[in-house]
Amino acid sequence: MFRVPFLIAVALAIAFGGGIWSTLKALDATTGFGAIRLGPWEAFPRAQTAEADPYAKSHRANAGKLLYASAEGLTFTASTDDRGQRLNSACRYTVSGQTPAARFWTLFASGEDGQPPPADSPLPRALNSRIIVRPADGSLDIAVASAAQPGNWLAVPNGAAASGRPFLLTLTLLDTPAAGSSGLVDLSMPKIERTGCGNG
Repeated sequence: MFRVPFLIAVALAIAFGGGIWSTLKALDATTGFGAIRLGPWEAFPRAQTAEADPYAKSHRANAGKLLYASAEGLTFTASTDDRGQRLNSACRYTVSGQTPAARFWTLFASGEDGQPPPADSPLPRALNSRIIVRPADGSLDIAVASAAQPGNWLAVPNGAAASGRPFLLTLTLLDTPAAGSSGLVDLSMPKIERTGCGNG
């Protein structure tokens, strides 16, 4: 007597549960459409504007992030070095070169979730354009590693170094003409070079 209603209830639970699960996976899998890749750096210029596609809007709403206007800022992330190898917290890297023109920029290392480091972190997990030391030509020279390095040092996420987990670098340009420019492919982005792993 209850067999048919039970089977219908199971089918509906599977349909709704599968639909919700697949939607959440799709939101986690992509920030949106229209990605721009410059070496290892990737940005979604429209994901940060009111013209973003529905996936980008949902992704940012789910992450609780504020939207930038088209001329306010642009966020680049890198999960690999210049050779295409995954960034590994057991290795050391150098971020060098130039950043696109911007009034202010920030750079931080994070886990794969991309969340910024806590403000009370005892290690330098984030750097910005006002606190780094630059050579005479104004270029970047930042060491990214779990152990302290001379000069500009960016620490990898806490607890990740021993296990050699992947991590991300996030470079945010604020008040930059690049954010509203269609010529993003001509921008010069910093290089990410692996300098060693472990004790080697």
